[in-house]
Amino acid sequence: MKELDLILKNIKNKEFLPIYFFHGEEPYFMDVALKAFENEVLEEDEKAFNQTVVYGKDTTFSEVLSLARQFPMMGDKQVIIVKEAQDIILTEAESAALKQYVDNPIESTLLVIAYKYKKVDSRKAFIKTLSQKKMLFLSEKVKEYNVPKWIENEIRNLGIKAQPNIPPLLSQYLGTDLSRISNELQKLKMILKEGEVLDAKIIETNIGISKDFNVFELIKALGKKDEVNAFKIAHFIGKSPKANPFVMTTGNLYTFFSNLIIFHTMVGQSPQNQATAMGINPYFLKDYAEAARFYNLKNCTRAISILREIDMKSKGLGAINMTDGELLKEMVYKILHIDQYKVKL
Repeated sequence: MKELDLILKNIKNKEFLPIYFFHGEEPYFMDVALKAFENEVLEEDEKAFNQTVVYGKDTTFSEVLSLARQFPMMGDKQVIIVKEAQDIILTEAESAALKQYVDNPIESTLLVIAYKYKKVDSRKAFIKTLSQKKMLFLSEKVKEYNVPKWIENEIRNLGIKAQPNIPPLLSQYLGTDLSRISNELQKLKMILKEGEVLDAKIIETNIGISKDFNVFELIKALGKKDEVNAFKIAHFIGKSPKANPFVMTTGNLYTFFSNLIIFHTMVGQSPQNQATAMGINPYFLKDYAEAARFYNLKNCTRAISILREIDMKSKGLGAINMTDGELLKEMVYKILHIDQYKVKL
């Protein structure tokens, strides 16, 4: 959520809007904001009198507005936090009452509402007014291809030193669950000694992701045409389908060969321009330079054709009773022997 940093900064500076209405499919950003509102707005001795936290399944918007219209006790501000607001059944009368409150909020009340896992109905009059007053905040899912970049930023914000391959590695095996990723990074921060660099060995020891048998090592082996290691890694990955979802493996390989096409077309340009066009850390350019020796532009398009063929087979088209592990080995064999592979038109 792009406004989150500004919201957190304003909380520290004690600069508040009267209402914050969060909605959207990504709960993580809302949880970060709510934690800050809950912990940092009032002093501890004020919270007992002037801070109320309610949950959607246990309240109504009529009750929330009744609380919001009260005045603080022995203080200048009260905080009302509504969690899981998507569980509240909103009546037409309450919708009208919300519109009235949004038009004229109580300045001594800080009302924070978290409507999780979906967008709120933008046709509601009170939602339109919240939007106009810039008190409506959308928490969108981070696109899968942007998760490694998000992890990289989180690592930087936590003050962790990490090898460049760590963000994509964590993204591959922890998926797009930002809360889980954040929790794992917090644990790793506590484990790391001062000055220690987070690497694949530490990840393997503390999270359980193999540093030797993962899709990135498979890509490296294929890039070098290292047949022995490629099949060894494919065998390991194939035995652990839950930890190594087939669709994520093929997706990463598709990204690799797509980027290799870009690399070929940008020969002679600066490494920074190449890395930017490919959406990667410049550290990984050496892997593409090595792979380009074995896969010319034509072979890169052939590799993508192979990946599409295998993807179709994984969905039951053209392959009867083949496991993901068997499909993975077929894919590895065809990519390693790509010069003999005939592209299906």
